[in-house]
Amino acid sequence: MSSPVQHSDVLIVGAGPVGLLNALGLARTGVSVTVLEAEPAIGDAPRAMVYHWSVLEGIERLGILDAAKQVGFTKQDYAYYVYATGEKIELSVGVLEGLVAHPYNLHMGQHKLAEIAHVELEKLDNVSVRFDSRVTGIDQDDDGVTVTVDTGGGSEQFRASYVVGADGAASTVRKTLGLGFEGITWPEVFVATNVRYDFEAHGYARSTLQIDPTYGAIIAKIDNTGLWRVTYAELPDIPQEQMGERIPQWYEKLLPGDEGYELDAYRPYRMHQRAASSMRAGRVVLAGDAAHATNPTGGLGLTSGLFDSFVLYDALAAVIKGLADDSVLDRYAEERRRTFLEIASPRASANKKLLYHTSDPVELEAQLSKLRALAADEDAQRTNFMFTKQLETPPLVQPVAVV
Repeated sequence: MSSPVQHSDVLIVGAGPVGLLNALGLARTGVSVTVLEAEPAIGDAPRAMVYHWSVLEGIERLGILDAAKQVGFTKQDYAYYVYATGEKIELSVGVLEGLVAHPYNLHMGQHKLAEIAHVELEKLDNVSVRFDSRVTGIDQDDDGVTVTVDTGGGSEQFRASYVVGADGAASTVRKTLGLGFEGITWPEVFVATNVRYDFEAHGYARSTLQIDPTYGAIIAKIDNTGLWRVTYAELPDIPQEQMGERIPQWYEKLLPGDEGYELDAYRPYRMHQRAASSMRAGRVVLAGDAAHATNPTGGLGLTSGLFDSFVLYDALAAVIKGLADDSVLDRYAEERRRTFLEIASPRASANKKLLYHTSDPVELEAQLSKLRALAADEDAQRTNFMFTKQLETPPLVQPVAVV
């Protein structure tokens, strides 16, 4: 006998931070939510870890900023480091003090934010988070969406008025809908490594952007246990299974000093500049990497996904409660896609070029001159750090009251 169809107002596919924050925002307005995650638990592979000052207000509105600050840490220091010469160009988010509510960035692995949201969701009786639930089919009609799920022990069906696809760059939801994922895949492979090593003892800022055509890297502190992230670009012709074996060779060049280190985890992954051909198909909308994927230089991927969430859950709650027409979801889809293509993706591409591909000495000196001038001018730094606020979409509806 087949299992009965399970009903909720919204189905969210993907239990990463984008999926779970959308679930939390919706649930707090009284909307019933089911989250479907293909994996057995929240994934903890090295992924995004920087939350720009501009997203912290949205996290605070969801009621989880204090918990996030207890797990992670806040910081203001930035530095560009020229590998070949040892030149360090220092910046500080502190220039925003007195201008914004949270004049600092927050560091912690993205899985930690997802775990914090999950803890909050477990306190609510209008939310169900289902792991080991892999979507295999999506069928829409005039009244809602039926999602078929493989649970490992059989097939189940879930029914909702709307579906949010937040299942990453390889999104099953996007592919099932037949939506394109337009753009490019970079030839290099990024290798994100988590390592215990005292970079601060060697004078490294807790966010260090290392410039070099061979040894370009993003070096950033993840938490207060001594764990750091070192992300470099591996040659495209290296077999993926050999990349782990090559980490000690990279560390010989990337880690200052000669003391020992402890490799905690690593993850090779392809980098993209891509966006879905549409972020809405009927009663299904996309958010986060399922909708748009960028290389991580500058931390604009998770930032974009969080800004998707902050505007989407209010819009979707208003539609479900009859407070807004569903055309607001078209506005969401169009505006968030435009913001990614016109603002986030070009900046991330420029960041990647500076750190990893500036081999011409004349071009490099021109870029370094701009950075030196930036470091010497606090007004210019304020303008620079305000950039990520441009990735935000203003509310599309009146915020729905929390119940």
